Amino acid sequence: MVFVGFHASHEQIPPSALLEDVRRAEAAGFDGAMCSDHLAPWNPRQGESGFAFSWLGAALARTEFSIGMVNAPGQRYHPVIVAQALATLEEMFPGRFWAALGSGEAMNEHVTGEPWPPKRVRNARLAESVDVIRRLFAGEEVSHDGLVTVHRARLWTRPAAPPPLLATAVSAETAGWAALWADGLTTVAQAPDALERVVDAYRSQDGTGPCVLQVHVSLADTDAAAYAIAKDQWRNGLVTPPLAWDLEQPEDFDAAVGEVDEEKLRDAVLIESDPAVLAERIAALARIGFDRVYVHHVGHDQDEFLDAAARGILPRLAEAR
Repeated sequence: MVFVGFHASHEQIPPSALLEDVRRAEAAGFDGAMCSDHLAPWNPRQGESGFAFSWLGAALARTEFSIGMVNAPGQRYHPVIVAQALATLEEMFPGRFWAALGSGEAMNEHVTGEPWPPKRVRNARLAESVDVIRRLFAGEEVSHDGLVTVHRARLWTRPAAPPPLLATAVSAETAGWAALWADGLTTVAQAPDALERVVDAYRSQDGTGPCVLQVHVSLADTDAAAYAIAKDQWRNGLVTPPLAWDLEQPEDFDAAVGEVDEEKLRDAVLIESDPAVLAERIAALARIGFDRVYVHHVGHDQDEFLDAAARGILPRLAEAR
């Protein structure tokens, strides 16, 4: 049975409004939620970037379902601070929190002034960070000298059991590597054959835990209105890795996109005016092999989407499970 969650986009919605959105998402029938963790939005029109850790404490306190986050330890966040933050959230809300760890994007990490490493170095830094975090969860005093440096760190507040640490992956190569250390896999919607390769790579390396998919959607009364929302808010979806990992400013993404290619945007975002059709398109992606699907409506205003989810999308997804 596929778990259907709500994605809370800090890049687009002020944290105070996003609190109400996630509360309404639970009332609408979503099984859980996840959120981004950005210092900057993907484009200037999105216009926000609240601090995810502050928001998560409030969001978990105002809801009863699980909420996870995507996080990149190693540059903007020291792994000891990440471990402390994750452990505190899990101690307060046991069994309701998870994190998906990735190698990050320059748009969020460049602010430290440190050089932005190539992907292979970022992956190695992530591996070191994960090792540090797990050792701290286990109660060890940790010192480490490598791509990250740690001096005699301990966690004095630890949960009864550590939160799951999933991995983020876009490519099959990264997914296969993630199977060696992660408690699950998260990825973002792309062409079905590419998603199949990502899931197969993770499972073929004996990857355990859930396979999680984030799906970007745009729903409105007409196709033209839904397309206009996607074009305004999520044209950054046309910038793919590795370029997307290396751009530093929201304006850089607009420049990289240039004139929007409608066909490609419709591939990146599920654009629909019919909630029933949207539900079937989401279900088709879930059938590739995903245990959880988190749906991200790319508009600023979540009210109409949440109403449509309660009335038509979630009931139809339940029938398709």
